[in-house]
Amino acid sequence: MDADSLLAALADPARWRLVRLLAERPRPVGVLATLAGARQPQTTKHLQTLERAGVVTSQRTGQRRVYALRSAPLRDLAAALALIADTADHAGGSRETYERHGLSLDTERLAAVEPGWADGRSFRFHRSLAGRPELTWRHLTETPLLARWWTPDELRVSELVFEPHPGGRILLEYRDAEDTDGSDPVAGRGEGVVDEARPGERLTYRLSPRLPDDSPAFTAHVDFSLRPTDAGTDLDVHYRIDDSAVGSADFVAGIEIGFGQCLDKLADAVSTTPGSTDPSPTPAEGK
Repeated sequence: MDADSLLAALADPARWRLVRLLAERPRPVGVLATLAGARQPQTTKHLQTLERAGVVTSQRTGQRRVYALRSAPLRDLAAALALIADTADHAGGSRETYERHGLSLDTERLAAVEPGWADGRSFRFHRSLAGRPELTWRHLTETPLLARWWTPDELRVSELVFEPHPGGRILLEYRDAEDTDGSDPVAGRGEGVVDEARPGERLTYRLSPRLPDDSPAFTAHVDFSLRPTDAGTDLDVHYRIDDSAVGSADFVAGIEIGFGQCLDKLADAVSTTPGSTDPSPTPAEGK
């Protein structure tokens, strides 16, 4: 019998009480009804449900029908539940990230008491990438490549505009990775503008995540600096907050974890791009 049917059979408190009584010893229907404080016809129906689910067995002895518990299905169910729990507790997994984010949410929500509460907060990130600066630049500025990494884990880019020149428009929208039909609310949306774009060297932009009422949560000033190395590219990112609204706490809480995940995905995307170590010219150099 499958786990769903077994769980459905055990979900009723009256049936669960019968299972506990039968764990002590096999018992006839009349005794089970008395011990459970229930009527015998109803007890019989519950026992029949448990028998169909495979968790009890019965045999007739004279005028009585005696029921006994089958332990194997319960052990199988216990093993399945333990596997589920182990998956959820897997070190470094999604559950761990969820709990870390929850702690950050509590802290930032307590701090967000007035406009400007997070102004001046900054985050610094460093990644050593296995790709030359020219290839890294393409991943920072070309929308098909940006879409591969510019969201935290478990999310996907659903709309993206990036114009890689000073004054260029930025639009980023993302949804849950499994929300393929748009049935779930948008997980995040931001609008901004490019300030500086020096191919293969430096990219700076301003990006404002949007609150549910479409007002800006804050302005993020993001500065990417690229330096060539023997192994590829050293990438340094400075992320600074300005113009923070009271309602921006949930966004601020996710920056360190979420943007860090984005950069990890960027590193992976660059390293798995064919010709990642070839000195291919940038679009500007190829003109």
